[in-house]
Formats: sequence, C-alpha cells, structure tokens
Amino acid sequence: MTFDPTQDVILRPLLKDPGCDLTAYRDQHFKGSRNDQENLLRNSNTLYVGNLSYYTTEEQIHELFSKCGDLKRLVMGLDKFKKTPCGFCFVEYMERSSAEDAMRYINGTRLDDRVVRTDWDAGFKEGRQYGRGKRGGQVRDEYRMDFDPGRGGFGARAQLKSEKQTTGPAAEKEETET
Repeated sequence: MTFDPTQDVILRPLLKDPGCDLTAYRDQHFKGSRNDQENLLRNSNTLYVGNLSYYTTEEQIHELFSKCGDLKRLVMGLDKFKKTPCGFCFVEYMERSSAEDAMRYINGTRLDDRVVRTDWDAGFKEGRQYGRGKRGGQVRDEYRMDFDPGRGGFGARAQLKSEKQTTGPAAEKEETET
C-alpha cells in the first residue's frame, strides 16, 4: 500500500485515554443508582488517593498533586476512632482536566516509598473522610497479614493471630493456676 499525497487523509483523535478511564471500582456506600454514580464519575473533579503511608502529610500530598493543576480542596482520610491518618485522601481539583492529568501522571508513582493509587470519586461528602473498617481504619488493613511499617505495622488479622498465640491454652492455664 502506497501513500497518495493527493488523497485527503483523515486523522482520528484518540477517543479513549486509558490513563483517565473509569476503573471497575465503585463505592458500595454510594447513595443513588449505578447510572447516577457513573455520570458523576465521568464528570468529577475529585480523586480518591489510596495506599498512602500513615506518615504522609497533607503538605506532601498538596505539593505532589498541585503539579497537575489548582486544587480546590484536599481531605485526609482519618481513623474514625483515633482521628489519625489512615492511608487515603480525597483530592478535588478546580478543573476536570487537572484531575485527568493527575490520573495520567501521578497514579502509580511513589510518595513516601509507597506506590500511590488514584481513582475517580463521585465527589466528597462529609463523613467519608473516616475509615470504614471495624477498628476505625481502612477495611483493607484489617485483612493484611504482612508487616507494613508505612501503614502502622501488622494488619488487624495478623495482630489478632499474634495475640491468640501469646494468650493461647498454655498462657490461659498459667492464669487459672495463680
């Protein structure tokens, strides 16, 4: 096949940007229909940012995400009982295009030695800044069995397993004898 410069060439724009596509994740606590949620996600300026270190500061997040555009607000995720950071936040941009740039360029990068994950959010509502886990933090940390110093050490299940081993039948027997 040869190229004929006298023919009109139609260039098609990139219809989809895989860096900005909606992922399969959906907030299970969203109040509204699936279609409502999809529409809000497609037009949102808000990102959910996960896998943050518990020690990452609001200033560090602001510095990183403001490289993609002007931020409207940043809301740190907190343990609902301790009111300490628990590894996520919401970043709201002034414009959708800035949020798209953050999805393209920041998702998968490192901040405080952790790979940051970004995803579209339908919009922050008061109360969502608190972890949804039984112990106040994120649910995913309750199932983690490994040691992760950036997320407070062992996950809740590993801590329970460790407690059971130290207070197992032998320890219970000693307590009843005294």
